[in-house]
Parts: sequence; C-alpha cells; structure tokens
Amino acid sequence: MRRSALAAIAAIGSASLLVAGCSKADDNKNDAKSAGANAATKGVVNASDKKGGTVTYELSDVPDSFDPGNTYYAYMYNLSRLWARPLMTFEPAPGEKGNTLVPDLAAGKGTPSDGGKTWTYKLRAGLKYQDGTPITSKDVKYAVERSNFARDVLSLGPNYFQQLLAGGDKYKGPYKDKSDKGLSSIATPDDTTIVFHLKQAFQEFDYLVAAPQTAPVPKAKDNGVDYVKNIVSSGSYQFQSYDDGKQAVLVRNKNWDAKNDTLRKQLPDKIVVKLKVNSETIDKDVLAGNAIDLAGTGVQSSTQAQVLADQNKKAGTDNTFGGRLVYMAINTKVKPFDKVECRKAVQYAIDKVSVQTAEGGPIRGEIASTVLPPDITGYKKADTYATAGNKGDVAKAKEQLKACGKSSISTNISARSDRQPEIDAATAIINSLKKVGINATLKQYPSGKYFTDYAGVPKFTEKQNIGLEMMQWGADWPSGYGFLQQILNGKAISQSGNTNLSQYDNKDVNTLLGKSIATQSESERNALYAQIDQKTMDDAVIVPLTYFKVLLARPANYTNLVSTAAFSGQYDYLNIGSTQK
Repeated sequence: MRRSALAAIAAIGSASLLVAGCSKADDNKNDAKSAGANAATKGVVNASDKKGGTVTYELSDVPDSFDPGNTYYAYMYNLSRLWARPLMTFEPAPGEKGNTLVPDLAAGKGTPSDGGKTWTYKLRAGLKYQDGTPITSKDVKYAVERSNFARDVLSLGPNYFQQLLAGGDKYKGPYKDKSDKGLSSIATPDDTTIVFHLKQAFQEFDYLVAAPQTAPVPKAKDNGVDYVKNIVSSGSYQFQSYDDGKQAVLVRNKNWDAKNDTLRKQLPDKIVVKLKVNSETIDKDVLAGNAIDLAGTGVQSSTQAQVLADQNKKAGTDNTFGGRLVYMAINTKVKPFDKVECRKAVQYAIDKVSVQTAEGGPIRGEIASTVLPPDITGYKKADTYATAGNKGDVAKAKEQLKACGKSSISTNISARSDRQPEIDAATAIINSLKKVGINATLKQYPSGKYFTDYAGVPKFTEKQNIGLEMMQWGADWPSGYGFLQQILNGKAISQSGNTNLSQYDNKDVNTLLGKSIATQSESERNALYAQIDQKTMDDAVIVPLTYFKVLLARPANYTNLVSTAAFSGQYDYLNIGSTQK
C-alpha cells in the first residue's frame, strides 16, 4: 500500500547511466521497449534531457489527497515531489540505489545530537514558492504541525512526528493553537534552520523527514482540508487546474530554480493526472505508450497474459519485488477474533496457493509467511502456521476453532472495489474459510475512501462486523521500523485513516519498537525487528498472503524510466519526460 523498499538488484550509478543514455535516447536507439525486460530495474531506460510535451498519469480511482501533508499512498509520495519538496528525499536511481537518501529542501543531511534525540537541518539558500515569496524554516515547522497534530482535519498521513516530538501528546495543532507559537519542540532559530527535539532517540530520523509532510506550507495560504484546492508549490511544477475526482493539470513553476535543486529536470511542458479511469483502459494507454499507471501496481491479469505471451511486449516490462506484503488483517476488536485461537483458525484455514493464483500467479507475488518481506532489513525466514503445499490445513483450523469455543463463525471481509486482484484474493479466502465453518461475506469499498471512511475507521469496522480486512503494505522507509511501526504499534491506531487494521496494541511489541529505533547498531536493530515479526505471528493478527511483485509496462513514448526501490518498485516520477509534443 504505502512506501516500500525493493528487492536486492544490481544497481548502476544514475549519473553515469544518464550520461550514457542521453545520446541513445536522443537518436532513438534506446526506446522503452527495445531496452529489454527488467531494464528499468537496472538502469535508466530511454534517458534524455529533452524538454517539451505532455506526460499523462492515469488512476483507476482517486488518491487519498494531493495535499502533501494529508497523503499516505506510495504513488502520491512519489508524485507529490513534483510540487512539494521535503527536507530529504530519495535519489532518482534504479533498484536499491533508489533507497539512497539525499538532501532536497535541506542543504545537507540532519545533524544529530543528544544521542539522536535532537536533529538540526539547514535549508538551501534562495528557495521560493511559485509566487516568488521566500520559503523559510517556519513554513516547514508549520507543515509538520498541520499534518501531524490536526488529526481531526488532516487524518490521512502517518503520525510519526506526533508520537516522537517532545510535548507532541499535548499539542492540539495549529488550527486550535491560540498562542500562535506552535509546538516548542520544533525550533526555528532563523529562517534557514529547523531543529527537532524528540522525547526519545530516533536513529533513522533522516528517513522520517523524507516524507512529504516536511514540504513547506505557507500558513497564510492554508485553509485546512481545502488547501488541496489551492496548493502552493515549492517544487518544479505547480497546479494549473484541479477538478476534484476527475483530473489535475500541472505546468512548470517559473520560480523554481535549478541552481538550488540538483534533482529535478523540469522536462515536460505539462503533466496531466487523470482520475477514475477504467483499469483496462489504463493498460491499453500504457501499452500504446501514452500513459503511466499512477498507482504503480502493474498491469491487470488479462493484460498480463497478453504481454507475457508476446516477446516484443514482454521486452518492455519490469517485474520485481516491491518491498510490499499482501496480507489480511484480523481485527482483534471484532468478536470472536479477540481470541487468539479464533485468529489461528483463520491462519491455518487459508489456501495461500489459491490466493496467489487469484492475484495473478508467481509473477505477481511469492507465497508469504512473515510480516516483513525478504527485501526489508530485519526479515528472518519462518513459517509459524505451515501447511502442506501452502494449501491450508482444515483439521488444524477446526482444532483451533474448537479451542476458541466455536463450531462456526459469521463475519465480513473488506476489500477495495477498484482492485480486482484484491477482490479475487478475498474471494479465494472466503472459499477456504467456508471449509472450516468460517462464513465470511465480501464488503467492497473504494480505494480513495478505504481508510478514511471504511476499513481505516475502527468504529465502522466494529459496527459492521468486519473481522477480516484485505491490505497491502510497503515500508515508509527501507527498514524494519519503517515497515512495522504504522501497522503494529498500538500508538498508531487512529479513529480515521487508521492503518493498524488489526487494532493490535501489544505492550511487548510497542516496547520493542521503541527500543529498536533508539538502538544505534544496525545489526541489533534488525534482530529486534525479527523478534517483533515473530511475536506478531504468534499472536496471529496478520495473515501474510504474498510478498508482492509488480509487473510494470513501460510506455514507449516516455523518457527517464527507472524502477526505484524507494517507491514500491514504481517508476520514479521525478524526471519522466515525453518524446512527443
């Protein structure tokens, strides 16, 4: 679902690739298809500095929000960098090199002190918004405050800063702050310096400030949830128009200055984001070379078969791990799943091979048995609920059901209505559960509202008897903590926009998460992440289904296509250009 890392792939330096690739793209000898299968996981395909044309993105539903402080989907983290510059970001590079942190709005990486409890950043000189007004550290401070502490207004992003900043548990946010001073643990001693004071050491803080929540927002221009209609750009593009639920159009930001931005190229004249486009239409447009699948989840099953059967079309695809887990959350607040034995019955009942097949087969994911995917640090191979051939064990499932004091269970399972593979996987699960006496009814909800109105609203799921919830998750940054925190920590549970769908609040897990991120040794942190994973599986609150793999088709008319570890294996959207006018 969200941000994630990629499988270990041999990475070639992006700078040399761009230099080597420019001449090839410009003389039409290296287009997106002729580069070969998986080329974008190893290098930049169709590299070019050519300016002009239009780049089109298409999405089958609507995103959670274009507001950089109110979004949490991986593809919006990726795309939002065009109009919102965070303090840090990820290098536009292939494979694992895409996980490399580089300064963006900041002039350099954070300077830690007090054992990792205090982090200081200096902004680049000469930064301006689209209207020419200067960007200051106070704008970054305000952006963090509005996105993390006004959860009744902006609830869709993660709340790490709220959890970590000193006094964060008491601050009510800028919309309710009568003093107008803001949170004291974010200091701005001058217009180019921002200092974060944490209540505990956090050794991976540079990753945290790479979130779009640190992209500056001018307080005078903020109007809460309606800011999305008039976003003020700090990036290379600004909004020309925004038609809610239909389309957004971006054009060049004339006050963007390449002198203080070494990452962006500002190539296309225009960027168009089309919403609520039929999934099959998206595939057709991608294969025609005229669009990019914004969600980055890959082609549909029917298109997949068509592409793989044609060697020429297959040559224009990229298939790789996306650092994501496809899983089903078991809601511990919906009876009888408050009992671990009932949760274990579900674990044993599911035929994971049928789920894998429903999702599109091995090319779309390997059968999973842990919370952490193999391409996230801290992964340790294990299979707590092993069954023969991964096809489920009816006898063991019924045994656990009996131990739970039940002979049958009636519940509901949620899935996103615009994601056919997720619906198909949920249907396969329903068929497995029925064999052991667990009768689940499918409830479908749109992606754009899945977390705000439905699966991510605890009161709704409890009232509607939604005991099982389909989910896909990727790391907020490439470490065990970046993957586990928002889906396992009890402090991450929120009343809207919740991503801890199991409503799992285990004191030991919460403590281990806090201990891990304060530990300086990476190897010791990884050992703690593996321990958290095992404890979670013992409690049976998550059913791992598949380690997600993506099959992306490269649009032939676009340049600078590179599959990046930083954004779930998606193409890096920062510098994609067009060969067409």
